Amino acid sequence: KKKKNNNPFLYRVTQWLFPKLEKKIPFLADRIFRLAFYIPAKYPVPEKEKEVAKAARKFFIEVEGNRIQLYSWGYETRSYVLLVHGWAGRATQFRKFIKPLEEAGYRVIGFDGPAHGNSEGIKTSIVGFEEVLKKIFSQLGEPLAVITHSFGGAAALYAVAQGLPIHKLINIATPYVADEILKSYLAVLGGSWRSAEKFKDFVIRESGKPFSEFTALYSLQHLRQPLELMIVHDEDDSEMLFLHAEEALQAHPSAKLLRTKGLGHTRILKDDKVIEECVKFISKD
Repeated sequence: KKKKNNNPFLYRVTQWLFPKLEKKIPFLADRIFRLAFYIPAKYPVPEKEKEVAKAARKFFIEVEGNRIQLYSWGYETRSYVLLVHGWAGRATQFRKFIKPLEEAGYRVIGFDGPAHGNSEGIKTSIVGFEEVLKKIFSQLGEPLAVITHSFGGAAALYAVAQGLPIHKLINIATPYVADEILKSYLAVLGGSWRSAEKFKDFVIRESGKPFSEFTALYSLQHLRQPLELMIVHDEDDSEMLFLHAEEALQAHPSAKLLRTKGLGHTRILKDDKVIEECVKFISKD
């Protein structure tokens, strides 16, 4: 039975077109690669996520001229746990975490990143997410802990390396290794390593820093403060290979590792055991 391609239509067209453009019109392929890297795809929101969004108190903050949608669940206390979703994701993907965290006595805050979910913007980056995190911390105070998924973990660690006071962090299915991150984008586009090299050149021209300095691994290696870190990663994650977790553990040997099997990249957010272990990690002194 052929596996159904659940990628948005635009992605499917790009996968067909991109390898041809690399050969025939390389400068256009380079532009498309950059667009794919900075403009998140939009996916349909499942009904169960819509329900959990309805149950939240919603409010906005403004970051770099864009209204950013925030969600709050549970008691209105200053002690809160912050949720940071991944690329092309949204806050409500953590829906199964909310009740267990509330029952443990925490207020839960999530947000849709710039250009994601119900927030404004067309494109964003790790720096865009960092700006949102800084604004949330300045308005709501420091969270007790931060739980992230995928790209959200890289954004949180980047913010920590820039001095944001996150002391307890749970990274679920996070990418850490620069070349592996680029390989996963190339897999989506059907592109060759040439495009990745061109993108690396572009990042240096635009930011004055190599792409590797924006990665979670680099951030872990350059922390300015103590960090309690829990790494949750599935052996069968085909989007972010388990190698990412292994490299992170080498960089931060005091991290707690929760290794799962058979959950992949997104189903891991719905697993009761994963959620239970995350709540335990936050609750311990």
